[in-house]
Amino acid sequence: MGKATGFMEFERVEEGYEEPSKRVKHYKEFVIGLDEASASVQAARCMDCGTPFCNNGCPVNNIIPDFNDLVYTKQWRHAIDVLHSTNNFPEFTGRICPAPCEAACTLNFNSDPVGIKSIEHAIIDRAWAEGWVVPQPASRKTGKKIAVVGAGPAGMAAAQQLARAGHDVTLFEKNDRVGGLLRYGIPDFKMEKSHIDRRVAQMEAEGVTFRTGVLVGAWPKDTKVYNWSKETVQADAVLAEFDAVLLTGGSEQPRDLPVPGRELNGIHFALELLQQQNKINAGDAYPNPIRADGKHVVVIGGGDTGSDCVGTSNRHGAASVVQFEVMPMPPEQENKAMIWPYWPLKLRTSSSHEEGCTREFAVSTKLFYGENGQVKGLKTVEVEFKNGKLEEVPGTEKDVKADLVLLAMGFTNPMASVLDAFGVAKDGRGNALASTEETHGYATNVDKVFAAGDMRRGQSLVVWAIREGRQAARAIDEFLMGETALPR
Repeated sequence: MGKATGFMEFERVEEGYEEPSKRVKHYKEFVIGLDEASASVQAARCMDCGTPFCNNGCPVNNIIPDFNDLVYTKQWRHAIDVLHSTNNFPEFTGRICPAPCEAACTLNFNSDPVGIKSIEHAIIDRAWAEGWVVPQPASRKTGKKIAVVGAGPAGMAAAQQLARAGHDVTLFEKNDRVGGLLRYGIPDFKMEKSHIDRRVAQMEAEGVTFRTGVLVGAWPKDTKVYNWSKETVQADAVLAEFDAVLLTGGSEQPRDLPVPGRELNGIHFALELLQQQNKINAGDAYPNPIRADGKHVVVIGGGDTGSDCVGTSNRHGAASVVQFEVMPMPPEQENKAMIWPYWPLKLRTSSSHEEGCTREFAVSTKLFYGENGQVKGLKTVEVEFKNGKLEEVPGTEKDVKADLVLLAMGFTNPMASVLDAFGVAKDGRGNALASTEETHGYATNVDKVFAAGDMRRGQSLVVWAIREGRQAARAIDEFLMGETALPR
């Protein structure tokens, strides 16, 4: 805990932001983190609540009261050790995690929760600045070789844990750079990619081998995922070379909208825009990029990916941006007595929305229309729940002007070709079938093949990916060595 009476003495203070008119002119991070004094005051608000629900609200079970107390008492060096004991990459979660820990905070029941995410952000940024984040190579090698397929946050977390346990780890990534959707899904203005690069350097110093531009398994012809692979490695060759294989690819198959007019030009999946913009920001040449300059943009899908499309379109200089969500508008304030400490359904306004966006709820798209093969608009209708399903509201059809439509309706499953190449059984949603039980955790039906992250659980948060990567590493270490000292 922090100060015994801190929650009564101090108000919650949010991190600062560069004003919208300035930040839409660049792709750099614009969050102004807490300074040392402000972070200490915010950490003082952590109360002696008896049962810290924040620990269980956090998927990686961060020891939140402990590092809050350490920040309050200005023991920053110890605070980063506590934070790293449960989370390999707090600079990722401190920037893009939605903070379910704060929803679970005891203070959140009838007040403003402790600013846990901003404190975590302050700890890791200071740790990097002070040089406290250093490679931790294993003191001895086991001689075991492990392949991790997919270099997103799950694969990175697993690879780091396994390397520190003394195994020789090779991390395969089909794209040209490490990071998965952190690299080519999350916009740079939310998380600059230098944070990934310095973790890669740390992991290389710990013995992890990175093989980028390498696809493991066959590449499907009908895929909706974008491929920059230069090399293909067959699953049989990986199984023959390595003592264990962990599949940690992302859930990248986007949900489509098969309505009349879908074939028109100017209708794209969200990742088409987001991936290419991040590559352009990295200095890559990208012929004929999707641009929103001067266009009327419609984003279909009300989640985080849709919000990222809004922010990117605003930075292009869109004439207007409209975001549609098929579900009803959630309440602005949840009923905490009914929901706390669980993650609430409530209206969430992102920094991208604040930069300029019209949001409409309970809207369904009936068709797209255009001229000369180019989309010019869409016909929508309001919907409502009746008899347990969404039904159209008669008389609510309208036309919406659109020069660019971005489909951001979530993702259905990982690449089936990777699972098929290894012969891994799938669940009903097309994910790898593997349990999280203590015994044989994350193991698939194929001997020595494991699965974690989005590959196993489906589309989820970066913090869940880190958790599953860490737990899968423990399961593999135990599988290979008969015992493990890695944390679960």
